[in-house]
Amino acid sequence: MAYKGRSSIGERFMSPSNSETDHTGVAHPTPLTYVKIAVILAVITAIEVALFYIPSIADILVPLFIVLSLVKFALVAMYYMHLKFDERIFSALFVGGLLLATCVIAALLVLFGVSGGFTK
Repeated sequence: MAYKGRSSIGERFMSPSNSETDHTGVAHPTPLTYVKIAVILAVITAIEVALFYIPSIADILVPLFIVLSLVKFALVAMYYMHLKFDERIFSALFVGGLLLATCVIAALLVLFGVSGGFTK
């Protein structure tokens, strides 16, 4: 049932103006862009594998892996999850949930006394 000048929910979601090509006015990436991102992800993964076999950087290996993993995560989230092209609210909800999960994990690590090693 529509109210004074407003369309029903079903009409709004099924209208031609809300099609995939018109929902934000921003052009989504082309298949070539997805291939470029996949190549970048593969190169970063190859760098990670190569770094693992360099004994002189063993002390900084974990921080390097964390940084490279964050870069790959950001690329996947921005392009393959379309967060770069969708409404800001979706990005805010995603980042908010991610921060909440990170805080919960950090609190559990502190609560159970994990300090960098496994205990027997």
